[in-house]
Amino acid sequence: MTVTRTHPPRSGLAPAFAAAAGLAAAMGVGRFVYTPLLPIMVDAHQISTHDGAVIATANYAGYLLGAILLTRWPELNSRNTFHISAALLIISEVLMAVPAPTLFPATLRLIAGVTSAVVFVACAGVAARPGSSRDAAGIAFGGIGFGIALTGILVLVVRPFLGWQSMWLVSAVLTAVLLAPALRLDIQPGRRAGKATIRSRAAWRALLVAYFLEGVGYIVIGTFLVAAVSDQRGPVVGSAIWVVVGVAAVPATVLWGVAARRWAPAIAMPIALVAQCVSAVLPAVSTAVWPAVLSAALFGATFLGIVMLAMRIGGELSDGGAAAPLTAVYGAGQMLGPLVVAPVIGDSYPAAFVIAALVLAAATIAAGVVTRLIRRT
Repeated sequence: MTVTRTHPPRSGLAPAFAAAAGLAAAMGVGRFVYTPLLPIMVDAHQISTHDGAVIATANYAGYLLGAILLTRWPELNSRNTFHISAALLIISEVLMAVPAPTLFPATLRLIAGVTSAVVFVACAGVAARPGSSRDAAGIAFGGIGFGIALTGILVLVVRPFLGWQSMWLVSAVLTAVLLAPALRLDIQPGRRAGKATIRSRAAWRALLVAYFLEGVGYIVIGTFLVAAVSDQRGPVVGSAIWVVVGVAAVPATVLWGVAARRWAPAIAMPIALVAQCVSAVLPAVSTAVWPAVLSAALFGATFLGIVMLAMRIGGELSDGGAAAPLTAVYGAGQMLGPLVVAPVIGDSYPAAFVIAALVLAAATIAAGVVTRLIRRT
């Protein structure tokens, strides 16, 4: 008697690994390389910390714009759009090496935000396509953490030899290398979603509030943690901290997926938010190395997991169309986060993390309301 193996062949995971490479390029490097390079540009007197917040906000605004465009016109999610966006993302990183007034790098980061959203939607769509391996989504989203870790390692390795301009050029090369496998992905245009039916409007509204506040709070940590640690402990430690974030993020979605299956997403999300709130508190109350390491680990282990859990809860509350409004409120929160703390970061990074912790505490309360309301239905 012949026994047929039911697990997918190794080649069946090839699109997931290609999508992981694309997400590593667009999100881990193209979007988040700015975090370890920010303190280097400040030290070189290329920008001020306030300018850094404005430039970061432009990137997050671009990501929001890209997400809205693809939601409004899903047919734009095509192979041609993907290839054009990949090229523009690389070019925007190359041009970041040009010294210029704040408006120029802000415009470039706006372009990087739009294009990274396009690449994100395309790669995530391939991984989530019906018929994909059950491991595909975990592999693909793990690429984001891998890309973040690469940016930290990149800065650690090349900083003794290269200045901020050369590091932007190296980042562009790294983005191009990572994007290469993704260029062959079978990207299919999306379809316009109909109006969703919401099962519990109170729970839905609470989820939108929680996810918006998460966008505000998490992005403060993601933008300024390395700069704060570098300011207190030097650039080498700051770059190493970013590597910790990336390494912790690689398995995060898989682990939170297990937690969601065991406890339900609505229970797991407040737990993840509490852990992220602690990650904001630690650099606010201590400048020692180990609290910073723990903060980085908690942040890396939660920010992607919260995205996945929020989408799962939204799917449970709605019969369709949850991803678009959730992405919109999250993107709006990301855009506002750096602007909210911009008035204080010139004098005190800890004050910015205190603000982030308070916002994340409010997000935890809102998520707890979601849990309570879902249990009642």
